[in-house]
Amino acid sequence: MIDVFLLLGSNLGTRELFLQQVIESVSAQIAPVKLISSVYETQSWGKTDEPDYLNQVLMLQTELSAQDVLEKILGIELQMGRKREVKWGSRIIDIDILFYGDEVIHDFNLVVPHPELYKRSFTLIPLAEIAPNLVHPVFKKNILQLKQELKDNLIVKKHIFE
Repeated sequence: MIDVFLLLGSNLGTRELFLQQVIESVSAQIAPVKLISSVYETQSWGKTDEPDYLNQVLMLQTELSAQDVLEKILGIELQMGRKREVKWGSRIIDIDILFYGDEVIHDFNLVVPHPELYKRSFTLIPLAEIAPNLVHPVFKKNILQLKQELKDNLIVKKHIFE
């Protein structure tokens, strides 16, 4: 079994509900979710005039290939109504593969570990919550070390459910 870490993000509509739907869909279509971080509210990154995001990291264990996991998460995004119109634009849901075991993948449609994760507090904060000692296979540093080296100053705070 391979440990797979996914980052979820939503900044449109009923964000909490969309994150929960992803967890259910991933469990049903890919593999049971083993670890779930808290939900974090984050300022928009890249395109900073967008609504705030809710982000969460999941860990699952699967025997599916990385390409099969990618195909399934793209299908889940599509089922939920994701439209890819503007880079870093608002979205109902976004699901990124952060890690696929300790593999380093450079395919035309998939780069793992996620190439931007070490720069993003909205990724490293929830990831450090559930996998602080996970070692990045390229940088050879664990998630806590990468988090301590962050230069990202976006506000990331635990989300309070109403």
